[in-house]
Amino acid sequence: MNITAAMVKELREKTGAGIMDAKKALAENDGDMEKAMEFLRQKGVASADKKMGRIAAEGLVASYIENGVGAIVEVNCETDFVAKNEDFKELVQGIAKHIAETKPSTVEELNASICPVCNKSIEDVVKEKIATIGEKITIRRFEILEGNLATYIHNGKIGVLLKTSEKQDEIAKDVCLHIASSAPEFISREEIPQSVIDEETRIEMGKEDLAKKPENIRAKIVEGRINKLMASRCLIEQPFVKNPDETVGQLIEGKCKIEKFIRYVLGEGLEKREDNFAEEVMSQVKG
Repeated sequence: MNITAAMVKELREKTGAGIMDAKKALAENDGDMEKAMEFLRQKGVASADKKMGRIAAEGLVASYIENGVGAIVEVNCETDFVAKNEDFKELVQGIAKHIAETKPSTVEELNASICPVCNKSIEDVVKEKIATIGEKITIRRFEILEGNLATYIHNGKIGVLLKTSEKQDEIAKDVCLHIASSAPEFISREEIPQSVIDEETRIEMGKEDLAKKPENIRAKIVEGRINKLMASRCLIEQPFVKNPDETVGQLIEGKCKIEKFIRYVLGEGLEKREDNFAEEVMSQVKG
C-alpha cells in the first residue's frame, strides 16, 4: 500500500512519533492507522513521544570544549526535579560533547547523528531517557565556536561560551563570569544596529519628564541618556563585575580581544508550566 504524507502526518499527530517511526509503522501494518498506533506503543515509541506535547521549560545549559572546538547546548525537561537528576545531567553533558565532536548544523542533524558509544541516533538516545525518566526531554538549541575558547556555566541555568583573539585562560574565565552576571548584548558600539539606537531615541524623546523642555535641551538630554544606555549594553564598556572601577575593555586591553560570545539563559522565551511543588512531587510518585 502507498503510504502518503497525509497518513504519516495523521499518525504523528495522534502519537507524537517521529516521521520515520510513523512511516515505518504504517508500512509494517499496510496503512492501518489503529494497528500502526498499536505497533508504536509496542515498540515503546508512542509511550515516550506522547510526552512530547507537554511544556518543557526546565532543564540544563551545558558546554564542552576540546581541541579548540566548543559547544554550548540547552536541553529542556519538564521539572527542576528531573533537571537535578544525575542521569539527566549525564545525558546533557554527553550531548554537549557529541556536538563539539561532530559539529552538526541543526538540531535535526544532531538528532539524526549516531552516538559512537551506543551506536544509536541521538533522537533514540533521548527517547530512551524519556522512557526511563518519565518526562518530555527536548534539545532546544546549541551553538559551536572554534578558536581560543573559554566557558562558564552557572548552576546549569546560565551558560557562556567565549572566543578571544589570544589564549588568556584566567582573563577569559573572568570575562565569561562577567557576561553571565551582567548580560551584555553586544561586544562594542560598532555592533549595535542603527535601528536599535533610533528606537531607543524615539522612546526617550516621548518620555513625560522631557515633554515641557525646549527642543534643543531635550535633544541633549536624550543624547546623554542613549549614550549611557548603549554603554550598559556593550560588553567592553560595562564595569567589570569583580572590579567596578575598571571596564571590561580596560581589563583585556593589550592582552586579547573579544571576538564572540554566546550567552544562554535556561528557558528564556519559553512558556513555564504552572505546577506547584506538591503537585510536582505527586506527579513524580505517580509516574
